[in-house]
Amino acid sequence: MADLTQSPARLPALWRRIDKAWLAILLLPAVLGLFDPAQVWPTVRFALGALGHTAPFIVFAVLAVAYLKATGAETLLARAFEGRTVRMIVLAALLGGLSPFCSCEVIPFIAALLAVGAPLAAVMAFWLASPLMDPAMFLITAGTLGTDFAVAKTVSAIFIGMMGGFLTYALADSRVFADPLRPRKSACGAGGCGCGSGPAFEGRPVWRFWSEAPRRASFREAALENALFLGKWLLLAYMIEALMLEYIPAEAVAAVLGGEGLKPVLLGALVGGPAYLNGYAAVPLVDSLLRQGMSDGAAMSFVIAGGVSCIPAAVAVWALVRPRVFAGYIGFASLGAVLAGLAWGAIA
Repeated sequence: MADLTQSPARLPALWRRIDKAWLAILLLPAVLGLFDPAQVWPTVRFALGALGHTAPFIVFAVLAVAYLKATGAETLLARAFEGRTVRMIVLAALLGGLSPFCSCEVIPFIAALLAVGAPLAAVMAFWLASPLMDPAMFLITAGTLGTDFAVAKTVSAIFIGMMGGFLTYALADSRVFADPLRPRKSACGAGGCGCGSGPAFEGRPVWRFWSEAPRRASFREAALENALFLGKWLLLAYMIEALMLEYIPAEAVAAVLGGEGLKPVLLGALVGGPAYLNGYAAVPLVDSLLRQGMSDGAAMSFVIAGGVSCIPAAVAVWALVRPRVFAGYIGFASLGAVLAGLAWGAIA
């Protein structure tokens, strides 16, 4: 009797431990086999082929991120939060848009900065730019959507970070941004962002990391963790892409998200949040939508809005600041997504 009564209580804990991405990868072909068996192998073949095509970008990105992690390059982030506020905002947006560290990894760093009185404007600039682009995402985006799109997204990330930072700076005395910090909670793991769990190195970066055993271990751990993280999300995304190409009429996508002007850009930003898996998985999905008629501007607003509002990025902010500050974060991101979409639609 004891086993029978305790088993249901263990089910939620077991469900929390299961990796939902790998579960979905296994379930999709199984469910497809029930309804359309002839499409199972083409779907798997398409996903594996696309993953193989992206493999060189994945390998380079994994090794680059592992190298930066092992050297302790995250210590360079601290330099962005020194000096005048305007300088902090600019450097924080630049580092946020170019650094290889996810939102989870910088939570302790940002929490400490806010606790000791670092300007919220600089933190906002970093938070807005950070989830939108990193070296791994740039390489995968360039390999799938083209270098022009990847560069435009990087520029948009930095612009949105600066915009949010300077607007926060201008409104620093308002009720919205007063007393921003809430009691600290852990957000890592809520969205499975793939952040490393290795040691955090202090001081100056050690570029020749292989001379120290802890750094070599950090390199191996970061490389393995990011390889599995990128591999699972991209494999899942390519499977979904195959299903979208097969079952979603191109005319329907073109009718809703195609065309010129403000409407498709607004819809792209609106759909981006709930439709987003994560920044890496979104790349093949956007590629599929573009081939089905999605406008260039809508594609850009989709990846910007979804990147900021996806679970890992949003929870990282929600865990540290009060709801009114979080609302400002989402508002700045939405405005930036629409502006980026309109700009890219005009020049693409």
